[in-house]
Amino acid sequence: MKKLYGQRCYVQSAGVYNDLDVDGFAIAVSAEMGIELSRHQTRSFEDMRGWGDDLSGFDLIIALSPASQRAALELTRFAHIDVEYWPIMDPTGLGETRDAKLQAYRQTRDQIARRMIDRFGPPTAED
Repeated sequence: MKKLYGQRCYVQSAGVYNDLDVDGFAIAVSAEMGIELSRHQTRSFEDMRGWGDDLSGFDLIIALSPASQRAALELTRFAHIDVEYWPIMDPTGLGETRDAKLQAYRQTRDQIARRMIDRFGPPTAED
């Protein structure tokens, strides 16, 4: 999101769990687009609240899995925050070889990029 739209909006990445390291394949295919994920830390919705991020300050939560959609809907029951579910392919466990795994992760990366452009429009030169 930040790569395509820069500072036009505030973006925070969170999920249901925070106990997972960022996947090496995700790091590799993101680097192909100039996105640095190797220092990215996973965080949960609960982590965000614990660090002082008020979820009511957000306008939209985009869930990429049914579990994150359920968690987001539960957290926003009493808030005016839209929740959208984007059914994106989960590449974990796909492919037998390194190249096949990377290709699956590229497909997922590209699916997310297409969904962002469909939802928020093409990036502008100022982004």
